[in-house]
Amino acid sequence: MGLLLLLTSSLLSSYFHPGIVVDAQRSFTIRNISLSIEPSTDVSQDTNVTVRCKAIVSISGQEALSREYTIYKDGNTVYTKTTSTSDDLLYLLPGARVSNTGKYKCKINIEGKERTSEATKLTVTGLSKPELHLNKGVLNEGEEVTATCTAPGETGSIFFYFYEDSKMIEVNPSNSNKLEAKFRFSSVGIHKIHCTYAVVIMAESFKSEQSNIVTVSVKGLSITPVLEIFRQSKVYEGDQLDISCTIRNFLYSSGSKPVYLYLSHGTRLLSSGETKVNHSMVAQAKDPVDFECRLEMGNVVKVTTEKVSVTELFSAPTLTMSPAEVFQKDLMTLTCKSDNYASERMTREELTYSLKPPDSPLTPIKPGVFSGKALHVDFNYTCVAQAKGIKKHSKTLTVHPKVFVSTPKISVVGKAVLGKPFKILCQSDTGSFPINYTLIQNFVQMSTTTVTLLSQKALFTVTVSMPDDISKYMCEAKNSPRDGLLSKRLNATIIVPLTDLTLIVLPHLPEISEGDQLHLICGTKGTPPVTFKLYRDGTKLPLFTTTTDKNNTNYNIPRLSKEHSGTYYCEAVNHANNVVHSEKVTIEVRMALWKKAVIGGVCLVVLSLLVVACALYFKSKRVRMVRAAVSVWSERPPEAANDEESSVVSSEPDVEYTEVVHPQPVDTVRVPLRKGTDTVYSELKNPPHGAADPHDYQGSVEYAELNGDRPEISHHLPEVNDHRDLPVPVD
Repeated sequence: MGLLLLLTSSLLSSYFHPGIVVDAQRSFTIRNISLSIEPSTDVSQDTNVTVRCKAIVSISGQEALSREYTIYKDGNTVYTKTTSTSDDLLYLLPGARVSNTGKYKCKINIEGKERTSEATKLTVTGLSKPELHLNKGVLNEGEEVTATCTAPGETGSIFFYFYEDSKMIEVNPSNSNKLEAKFRFSSVGIHKIHCTYAVVIMAESFKSEQSNIVTVSVKGLSITPVLEIFRQSKVYEGDQLDISCTIRNFLYSSGSKPVYLYLSHGTRLLSSGETKVNHSMVAQAKDPVDFECRLEMGNVVKVTTEKVSVTELFSAPTLTMSPAEVFQKDLMTLTCKSDNYASERMTREELTYSLKPPDSPLTPIKPGVFSGKALHVDFNYTCVAQAKGIKKHSKTLTVHPKVFVSTPKISVVGKAVLGKPFKILCQSDTGSFPINYTLIQNFVQMSTTTVTLLSQKALFTVTVSMPDDISKYMCEAKNSPRDGLLSKRLNATIIVPLTDLTLIVLPHLPEISEGDQLHLICGTKGTPPVTFKLYRDGTKLPLFTTTTDKNNTNYNIPRLSKEHSGTYYCEAVNHANNVVHSEKVTIEVRMALWKKAVIGGVCLVVLSLLVVACALYFKSKRVRMVRAAVSVWSERPPEAANDEESSVVSSEPDVEYTEVVHPQPVDTVRVPLRKGTDTVYSELKNPPHGAADPHDYQGSVEYAELNGDRPEISHHLPEVNDHRDLPVPVD
């Protein structure tokens, strides 16, 4: 009756106890749970971090347990996963950022039974450089600008700060790694804008002072687990092991809590029970983990362990390749061998070797040796050694067949300018590294460079003095004992710098007139294309700009005018980037011939008009003088007429005189004919008597003053009162 009550009590206790699960099919215990951070608890940004949760659970039976894992960061759940495998739970943080900093814990729950790990702190240092972009680089006064600040790759809660000329103008929080802000500037001028950001992880904590000390005493129970392993003095792989887990000093009372035993080997639960458990197994050298007998009574846990040393029958095989490097389709040999074996238990001939996968292209030629040709692709091989029912695998060997280098190509990087250093690139499309590239000039090796990475390039710096020298270069590529492969000769254009820039003017100077068609021809020596510019002194911008595949260009002025006069010169540049200038040419546009003819004709007409005017003027002046002289003689007094009448009676023929007087100073007292006055008489024949009145002097006597720039003499001569003062006629 007492035994029945004890059994019933044990079953009820098992049903209601939350930490123990026992049934006819399966029992388990959570022995330990831990959290680790790889590769380190202190890492820099962009490091791939793994949070590993490892739980040690001992279980009986073959049915898998459902395990619920939960990862906490700073007390908050960040990851949960349910699995039925015993593998470690991995929480990946690829490219860790500062926001991943915090304390991490792991909890496991198996059918209501839980256990939580200790907290482990992860610290991530380093922030990426912020990037600032503005939607406008130039804006009007009062215009709004949009600024975008980005924290590349960052996560979490971020505060963004914007600065103008090192003065903070705005701060805003964001839940993303980008923030836009709009603002206006208060003044005109240049403003320098930049931004920063801060990642908020958690509030800082402050540590309090130490509290009072309270002493507590814990007494141990006398009950202990006992682990016994029955074995030979030296255990080899394949030997039988009998293991027992029991309780010592256990005194059951009505108030005692139920006791449970768990026998484990590493993470494998071998057996479980209440007072005693037993287990038998075959020893294996690959299991160096201790055997453990675990006692659980309520919250009391006691453990005892024992390690069993198991000697290997043979060591794990190693797989090697010969030669160490192999090219595609080359013959290769793989050798599989266990270096050590227990000679007291077996012979070497008992070891057999096989290669995985079974469909490998290699065939065995003797025990542990396999031969064949390398494939075109990478291939994984594994060797299996077997003896007395024990199998051991080698590490996987990956064969990377190398690729023979292809014929290289030679080219110029950038521009090749005559007389200046430039770079030559030698490159093969295919081929395994390392590849040796050699530059060859006229079949003479110049220099060699080795390329070991895809990002590397084989570059050689050379200088040529003649354009034809470029075709003398080749390159060789080699990555195997075979002979290297030669490229073709280098075919590239050598850019000859510009020289001898001239400016030609047609028609030739100085025969350039208004209305002519003018051609300005810029010509140079060098490699086209050439960019020509024509300038005229006094102007900043060129008259014209053109790029041509020729060495000359023509600028045409269809109809010249005086405004086209000036000093002209050419400027030219080609891909050699050398700018050359021509000598300056001064162009003076002459007046058109028809304009000269018109001006000449006008001048002749004006001159003719002036001559005619002068002639008319002098003729009119002469007439006035003659009229004045006739007027003087026609007003003679009567006495003069009597004298003339007496002279007519004279026996001398009638004579008419004209007196020409050279002007002399006139004395107002004395009459003319004073000494010093020249008087000339000229004899004029009078008509026959009776033809006219002898006293009529009209048309018979003329008095003229020969000096034209003097005033008329009739205005200055004194009155003639005595006709005796007239000159005496001469025979």
